[in-house]
Amino acid sequence: MDHLLFKRLMMVVLIVCANRVPMAANASYPALFAFGDSILDTGNNNFIATLSKCNYPPYGRDFYGGIPTGRFCDGKVPSDLIAEALGIKQTLPAFLSGNLSPQDLATGVCFASGGSGLDSVTSTLLQVLSLTQQLGMFRDYIGRLTAVVGQQKASYIVSNGLVLLSAGNNDIGITYSTGRRPMLFPAYASLLVGWTSNFLKDLYALGVRHVWVLSTLPLGCLPGARATVGGLLCNEFANGFAAQFNGMLQQLTNTIRTTSPGYDVEFVDVYTPLLGLARNPFGSGFINSANGCCGGAAVAFGELCTVLTGQCIIPSQYVFWDFAHPTQRAYEIIVSSIIKRHVLQKQNTSSLAPSIPRNLVSH
Repeated sequence: MDHLLFKRLMMVVLIVCANRVPMAANASYPALFAFGDSILDTGNNNFIATLSKCNYPPYGRDFYGGIPTGRFCDGKVPSDLIAEALGIKQTLPAFLSGNLSPQDLATGVCFASGGSGLDSVTSTLLQVLSLTQQLGMFRDYIGRLTAVVGQQKASYIVSNGLVLLSAGNNDIGITYSTGRRPMLFPAYASLLVGWTSNFLKDLYALGVRHVWVLSTLPLGCLPGARATVGGLLCNEFANGFAAQFNGMLQQLTNTIRTTSPGYDVEFVDVYTPLLGLARNPFGSGFINSANGCCGGAAVAFGELCTVLTGQCIIPSQYVFWDFAHPTQRAYEIIVSSIIKRHVLQKQNTSSLAPSIPRNLVSH
């Protein structure tokens, strides 16, 4: 083998290994729950009447068995990767899948719906599950869980489990950007934050005590947004909207922690690590951050990722899988930074939650 080629291959291997998602030893969350949009959806849209689906090839080409499961990615999405990193389970099943085992119920499920948002206009436009509907599914879940494990254990799982929320991406990127909410952006962002606050209050009323609120992505650097400004540069107007909303969202979580000491709500920055990958892909071993691995230039016309639009040979060399979603490898790098900041650093000073009583452990 050529010596220079060998050195380059070894460099890529070292970068990949350095960015693997670390395991959070003895993490004390018994279950994980996911709400929101396609960043977390693990297949709920497969079971509803919507065009926002991805249960067909080449989606899932890097998932177990190369099977398209309804995840908007070539492989795992953050809900899976976080569940795995916390030592809960390898993947997070979709609640609507219909084949949930008692262990699935006891360790958490996904309620997220690709295309959803905080704004009811967004979910109606795309015919997907609104956050209100997802909350209703969560109530149904609690009833099913209680029937399987009993009231005491069900209450423990809900109150000590971790909830992920990813919302705002489609509200800003679709509903607002296409003029369906004609107002100045600060006013719209305030509405989004208010709806987030209401949703967090609803979760609290159902017994939830631990929530990670994910920021939006750097929306202007998604391949679809780049296409609106020529294809190579990020759309900084869209990034500005996302950054403004994220700042307000972080302020909301800080306020909740201050005013509700028993409610562990954390702001999780997804924007910054993905922006870093988008602007400097080569530093993490990627070769392309302007195009999606699947669809390529076709992203300018919408969600065109099919076996007919073509794909890159190695998805892990691309930051983005399609017009709007990162690849599994990009997600792994982002989740690695999340786990290091929100779990491993905490474990150095205090426990995440009370240790799990042996009589409540079933997995």
